[in-house]
Amino acid sequence: MNQTNKLYNQAISLPLEERAILADLILKSFNTPDYDNNLIWLKESEKRLNELRSGKVQPVPGHFVFKKIKDRFTR
Repeated sequence: MNQTNKLYNQAISLPLEERAILADLILKSFNTPDYDNNLIWLKESEKRLNELRSGKVQPVPGHFVFKKIKDRFTR
């Protein structure tokens, strides 16, 4: 049995919460956080939320958005 299989077998024997923590740690190891980029997106999302709350922009129902995307790619 190779090392990966041994680790897998050990991991699946952990309680659910510990497996979730382990999975999160492994996923985070693939992509280290880019805090500058996260800050840019946080500011943008706050701006958009404020625009929605103030009535400056109107939300678009998701099914309309997905239909438009589908139509664009099925031509």
